[in-house]
Amino acid sequence: MKKIIPVFFLSLFLISSFAQTSKTVSKPKLVVGIVVDQMRYDYIYRFWDKFGNDGFKKLVNEGFFCKNTNYNYVPTYTGPGHASIYTGTTPAVHGIIANDWYDKSSGKNMYCVQDDKVASVGTTAAEGKRSPVNLLTTTITDELRISSNMKSKVIGIALKDRSAILPAGHTANAAYWYDGSIGSFITSTYYMKELPLWVQEFNKKELAKKYLSEPWTTVLPLEQYTESLPDDNKYETIGKGEMKPVFPHNLPELMKLNGGLNIIRATPFGNTLTKDFAIQTMKSENMGKSAATDFLTVSFSSPDYIGHAYGPNSVEQEDDYIRLDKELAELLKAIELQVGKGNALVFLTADHAAPEVPAYLTDLKIPSGYVKENKMVDSLKKYLTKTYGDSLVLSFSNQQLFLDHKAIDSKKYILQQIQEDVALFLQRFPEVSEVLTATTLNNNQFTEGSRYLMQKGYNAKRSGDVLVNYLPAYIDYMPTGTTHGSPYSYDTHVPLLFYGWNIKQGNSTEQIYITDLAATLAMMLNIQFPNGCTGKPISFLVK
Repeated sequence: MKKIIPVFFLSLFLISSFAQTSKTVSKPKLVVGIVVDQMRYDYIYRFWDKFGNDGFKKLVNEGFFCKNTNYNYVPTYTGPGHASIYTGTTPAVHGIIANDWYDKSSGKNMYCVQDDKVASVGTTAAEGKRSPVNLLTTTITDELRISSNMKSKVIGIALKDRSAILPAGHTANAAYWYDGSIGSFITSTYYMKELPLWVQEFNKKELAKKYLSEPWTTVLPLEQYTESLPDDNKYETIGKGEMKPVFPHNLPELMKLNGGLNIIRATPFGNTLTKDFAIQTMKSENMGKSAATDFLTVSFSSPDYIGHAYGPNSVEQEDDYIRLDKELAELLKAIELQVGKGNALVFLTADHAAPEVPAYLTDLKIPSGYVKENKMVDSLKKYLTKTYGDSLVLSFSNQQLFLDHKAIDSKKYILQQIQEDVALFLQRFPEVSEVLTATTLNNNQFTEGSRYLMQKGYNAKRSGDVLVNYLPAYIDYMPTGTTHGSPYSYDTHVPLLFYGWNIKQGNSTEQIYITDLAATLAMMLNIQFPNGCTGKPISFLVK
């Protein structure tokens, strides 16, 4: 009897320990990553009073808000942004240095998800020749698939191909993006030979055509858009077929002059279409219904198109976010119906933010302006031709200059000297803040400021010989609308919200880098970090 009692209690102890361990290592049934293309951090507070209770407010009031989240590299573009969110590292490592770049080996421009070895599926257009082949590292979604012995289901969705493909990673079950020439979601042979029947049925509904059948009017009375400039102002781009950049925008008529069904990208209804497809994907693919954790990546692309055309202070962008809040509420409701709030881990962030329209700032007497890159590069070519007998310039893109190494070698010039001459010449332009050469970046380690961000965006094999940074509020763009890409807070500061599984309500102003997101997810899911990850887990979320 004396021997039986210890064994009995030992058994209870082991059972109890196993139960506690099982509880500790439990995982969500479904992870949903939401990225809003061109969302500034301040939009949550600027439009707060216009939001309902079940969208952005729900994430803030019931989730955890990392208020001081920033990108830690340049350029802040869509391709690098989505890649950095899901790889947990910067372009220096994952290799997506821009949306497209000059490829040194081929001498041609390379689109970030271009893959001529695959074919389109669901369309005859070249928009389907896409894959993650140019991404050099794994993603958090790849690691989830690998950790589950490929049982976890991963699917990426967006209007933009790069916003669907890069988050889903190399091993995804599928990635779907929008082809405006036919108004349908498509994919490539990288993932499958033909679209699933449910995708074909979804496309047959012709929702894009339906959503574009009526004019875009404001969801609220126009006089209530007090967070924006007047609807008719000189800082917004006038679309083809319009006399003024004002509501209502007659979409049925504008389609004829603006790419047909492709125009949905630059309307809030692009978000509606994306939400509809995301919900259908969850249902049709039974996501979150198996023993393994599934992962759905959703990117709302339309705010970026609208921001580029109208700017952050436009009624159009405000209306877009009020409507997006409603789409987000529907998506969250669908997620909870699919698996339950406690079984779903949701995060929301942005791939970059955006500056004010420089022309608007100029009128407010704030230093700002426009860079004329073509003239700057032409002047440089003339200088180099006069000095070296050859312009030696192959390309200038993404504020990076690519020199002709073959010509430099054949003439027995010293590459480092020419890089330094170019840097000194470009530094003279009043709009230029600083210039760094590849040699400087390769031989030094910067730890703060714009030089640090330039270095994190520099990939030795893909980036140029000379990198240029402009002054704050100076952009190479037309005088209406806005763009992005700089190392300044108006481009780098984005929201980051967590909601659902094991997330307690709260917020923090501690500085977070976007590369910390993937590391945090890895800790939450008890899986490997992406293989190039340089981020750190957000301590107060995983402790």
